[in-house]
Amino acid sequence: MYSKKIDEILSENKIMPGDLVKIEPDGITGEIMPKPDSSDSCILVIKLKNGYNIGIEFRPETKIKKIRGADFRFEFSGEGISEVAGLPDIALIYTGGTIGSKVDYKTGGVYMLIKPEELLHEVPELSLIANIKVENLFSIASEDMTYTEWQKIAVRISELITNNKDLRGIVITHGTDTMHYTASALSFMLGDVPIPVVLTGSQRSSDRGSSDAFMNLVCATHIASKSDIAEVGICMHNSSNDDFCAFIRGTKARKMHTSRRDAFAAVNDKPMALVSQSGDIEITNGYKKRRSIGGQIKPRLEFEGKVALVKVYPNSDPSIIDFYIEKKYAGIIIEGTGLGHAPVSGSHEELRWTESIKRAIDAGIIVGMTSQCIFGRTNPYVYRNLRILSGLGVVYCEDMTPETAYVKLGWLLGNFKKDEARKMLNQNLAGEIKARTEFEE
Repeated sequence: MYSKKIDEILSENKIMPGDLVKIEPDGITGEIMPKPDSSDSCILVIKLKNGYNIGIEFRPETKIKKIRGADFRFEFSGEGISEVAGLPDIALIYTGGTIGSKVDYKTGGVYMLIKPEELLHEVPELSLIANIKVENLFSIASEDMTYTEWQKIAVRISELITNNKDLRGIVITHGTDTMHYTASALSFMLGDVPIPVVLTGSQRSSDRGSSDAFMNLVCATHIASKSDIAEVGICMHNSSNDDFCAFIRGTKARKMHTSRRDAFAAVNDKPMALVSQSGDIEITNGYKKRRSIGGQIKPRLEFEGKVALVKVYPNSDPSIIDFYIEKKYAGIIIEGTGLGHAPVSGSHEELRWTESIKRAIDAGIIVGMTSQCIFGRTNPYVYRNLRILSGLGVVYCEDMTPETAYVKLGWLLGNFKKDEARKMLNQNLAGEIKARTEFEE
């Protein structure tokens, strides 16, 4: 509750949370919000038109003028927003991350929300977009994600789709650091999903003035509830401005910046769509189209955990490959230089990777090659050294990102025989490989 004086003024003027008000003499207009538990009772919390919340000190000269009543009220059921007839049904799976966190004003640190409903309470506009059923699958930081969490998310998605033929789409809140790994894993595990599965998060916690949580969640909800895209993807800011979010194919997305709001980019691809906060969706790439839900969704969930991602660099020691041979790993993805190079013919024999890679392949380990350049594609034929590596049996992973190749190899080894997995590694299964990369991509 606000202070006694503020509550009296709000009651006298019949002002309720959600009403549009003007604060004088500050001249600020916005919707009045319920008081956060952690804020001072003498600070009015106002949601501006751009979606940001600000706090205004209530002083003796402060006046609150009601402009109009609310389009919606800040009321949520135990599972989500109160249902509105005629709106599409979507599910929101909460897994943690910065989008589900806020500042603890006692310590100054960021902490995870106890209930996902707290996040929805910060974005009441969602009640005008869709009927949302929320569930807390788990709440962890993205750096703590493993393939077992990917499996749990995939299982829950398949259950939701199988058991609700009216479900329009699914939104998953997730930490941004490893979101592109999860998006890749779900793309392979779920196969041809009939509805949009949208991962979203935020670079900055929801109570900060520069937070991207509000817009990302709104745009993700628009994609899930209104688009006809039937793919797994990531929906995040398209630029540092609040103009559009980009919906990027899950196997082509990558986090490219530690803190910018437009941290994610489509690599060797274009976003499938751009979406605004008002719900305008501009299709910008090809995609699989939504279809009616029917029958049970049967995901391929198995994953081989003994797959490594190894980086080549000047003076790098090839015995790292021998380490994984001794540990009986099943697959190794090398993040090579340029078109997919590793040292093979330098004057320092001890730094040549050739023998170690050969031992790995002879031991039955699948070795894939990607490029640390990120953009562009590998090619085993241009240079002599590339041909040497390819001749050893290294699989060149076309234009896949190293992260997607790593996830794909683990998934392939978990679900297929080794010979099949090797053949499928550089074949397109979930939009991870394009036959030709366009200049603008």
